[in-house]
Amino acid sequence: MSLALTLARRELRGGLRGLRIVLACLALGVAAIAAVGTLRTGVERGLAADGQRILGGDLEVEGGSQPLPDALRDWLRARGARVSDVVTMRSMLVAASGARMLVELKAVDEAWPLVGAAAFDPPQPVRLALDNGGLAAEPLVLQRLGVHPGDRLRLGDAHLTLRAALTVEPDRVATPSIFGPRVLIGLAALPATKLIQPGSIVEYRLRAALPPGASVAATEQALRAAFPGTGWRLRDPRDAAPGAARFIAETSLFMTLVGLTALLVGGIGVANGVRAWLVARELSIATLRCLGAAPSLVFWVCLIQVMTLSALGVAIGLAVGTAVPVLAAPLLAAVLPAAPRVGLFAGPLALAAGCGLLTAATFALWPLARALRIQGGALFRDALLPVRAWPPALLIAANATLAAALVALVVASAERRGFALGFCAAAAATLALFRLGGAALTFAAARLPAPRRAWARLGLANLHRPGAATPLMLVSVGLGLATLAAVALVQGNLQLEVAERMPQAAPSFFFIDLQNGQMDSFRRLIAATPGVSDLKEVPSLRARVVAVNGVPAERVHATHDTQWALRGDRGLTYAAAMPQGTRLVAGAWWPADYQGPPLISFDAGLARGWGVQVGDTIRLNVLGRDIDVRVASLRDIAWGTLGLNFTIVASPGLLADAPHTHIATVRAAPAVQGRLLTAVTDAFPNVSAIRVADVLRAIADLLGQVAMALSATGAVALASGALVLAGAVAAGQRRRVREAVILKALGASRAQIRAAWLAEFGAIGLAAGVLAALVGTLAGWAVMRFVAHGEFVFLPGRLLLTVAGSLILMLAIGYAGTAAALRAKAGPLLRNE
Repeated sequence: MSLALTLARRELRGGLRGLRIVLACLALGVAAIAAVGTLRTGVERGLAADGQRILGGDLEVEGGSQPLPDALRDWLRARGARVSDVVTMRSMLVAASGARMLVELKAVDEAWPLVGAAAFDPPQPVRLALDNGGLAAEPLVLQRLGVHPGDRLRLGDAHLTLRAALTVEPDRVATPSIFGPRVLIGLAALPATKLIQPGSIVEYRLRAALPPGASVAATEQALRAAFPGTGWRLRDPRDAAPGAARFIAETSLFMTLVGLTALLVGGIGVANGVRAWLVARELSIATLRCLGAAPSLVFWVCLIQVMTLSALGVAIGLAVGTAVPVLAAPLLAAVLPAAPRVGLFAGPLALAAGCGLLTAATFALWPLARALRIQGGALFRDALLPVRAWPPALLIAANATLAAALVALVVASAERRGFALGFCAAAAATLALFRLGGAALTFAAARLPAPRRAWARLGLANLHRPGAATPLMLVSVGLGLATLAAVALVQGNLQLEVAERMPQAAPSFFFIDLQNGQMDSFRRLIAATPGVSDLKEVPSLRARVVAVNGVPAERVHATHDTQWALRGDRGLTYAAAMPQGTRLVAGAWWPADYQGPPLISFDAGLARGWGVQVGDTIRLNVLGRDIDVRVASLRDIAWGTLGLNFTIVASPGLLADAPHTHIATVRAAPAVQGRLLTAVTDAFPNVSAIRVADVLRAIADLLGQVAMALSATGAVALASGALVLAGAVAAGQRRRVREAVILKALGASRAQIRAAWLAEFGAIGLAAGVLAALVGTLAGWAVMRFVAHGEFVFLPGRLLLTVAGSLILMLAIGYAGTAAALRAKAGPLLRNE
């Protein structure tokens, strides 16, 4: 080993010639993984550090649609806590001009904010902005309604004065404004609006700032013991922004897997680069063997050099991956509830380094083993008569162990380990598919009839000649293109869902918080408005899942994609007869005159995620009262129609007597939508109208931003594939120069040689594009089916672009390689030969 280290150190003094592609491939993949991991850690630490500000205190008690009792406030104050009440709901804000918009209303008391500071334009204290009928709104409200400070606005039945634009809301968790921007009023002004009626969709929250030294966990535990069975949800600064944290986790998982894809593509580049490097050093290796060097000595010299340079590539990737979050942090600070923390985080950097080194070792070991098994004389003859030799069994076992360690590292570091394991299995299957595709292309090229034109015959022969790099080149470009194809299909399906499928099935308006006494008048108004049709209405209550089969909601082992339904309030309705279009997958509907214990029909998807079956019991908290309901049936719900679908439909009886509101949907011609909105909100100030077109437009804008991120991540994998392809072309450059010189000496023209090589590259690019389209389609279907839970539509146009991109990429790189080979002078090479 000492001699191997000495020889390897001497060889490394010659520089990086021949291994630059290896460095670039590893650096790109490692940089992607390190950047994503560092950014995620920075965001999580930012959320943790600012958790108290984001939450608005040390502890939040969420009561859902039920007001929180004074006994809770007294209990907290007795322990030295400062408390603040916050009420949130949606409502219509109307300007004097008649312009109106849906807003997210937030009513706060005089103690708000407990932590942090609000800011207004023009600057003023919170009390001055909100007292005596004052109102503050985000700048978007002022812009769309055309109002200015001092103008009067109507909110429900109350007329309030716009005092300022709300520029900083310290406890606002950054979310897309899908249902409307924020409007802030004083809690004392809320009763005058008459927006809160029995059954209204409203959220009551109480924040508490504990005295210095008080334990949040101990206070939370004591509060649960003092108020058992309330169904309240308690949150502390560690869980201040659960939605943002989940989004960051999901996004980082996807980005990390894309980075791993780039690294796996780079692994092919490592194998190609090592193989080309060995070819360039075959004379020195053969000389060492002929001088008596043991095979193990040659192997260790080569392995030490490759892994040393691989470590350098990993170090470059770590440096780039650390720098990217520093540049991205200022941009993300504007869209996240807390600015990301910038720094060196050992965990993500160690993960990226481990993945990079394991990938380098896994893909380099096999080509390096060639130097271990081939004798010195064979190396001298290898240019004309390549020798195929399998590595020793020990090295095969070591290679398999390294691959297993890479998979174990990826799976162990992922939060969704099943998803990560599926990715690893799919990546291995994809690599095998492209390798088989390359072998099939070589087999077919050897058996196709010879074309008449000389350049076509030569190009076809290049695909199956001894030592042809056809399979490697196809794998090199194919995996990156498959990733890009999958991203394009997922992006296209998401956009199609919002742009075409949803609008065709969706109603024009949702009207919420309709009171029982308003329903007859509402029906008459709808019937009297021309161009409005398809009125549908259902009773609406708010319920919270407290327990499932006796297990508290917070301890239910739900799947990752169904945990959301265990948090917060859910919509609940009741019906005697089975609604039209309902598709039962288990159980049966209750009789229309059923009067027994409460039953429910439950969403089949959630039931699978929670392990719920027909006959099981779910405890619901409705209007502060716990009710045990038995699951009578499971329904398959088409959420994409945006119709009146509810996770839980209950039997009448007990719930029919509870205070509740109604939700209604209508279809309206575009020309009458404005008139309908004005008529309904003027006649029923407490009713909020949600225009579906506005919601879809907001979702489309959000998807546009997501699409940019998806395209960028797909481009990382494609860039890695392009690097690998360039390395594969460079690896065969020596052979192509020799071939060009011989062909020119035999009378072939430059145009014929170039056409032959471009035909070779074009065939490989076409095959890679077809296989990438197949793999991308399967991956896109899997993502839409199992991750997005949506319908998958085959989009041939996007796949054609993928195939065309494959051809263009192959031809461009092939042309660059042929141009360099054709410039080589014949004389020096022939004299050397």
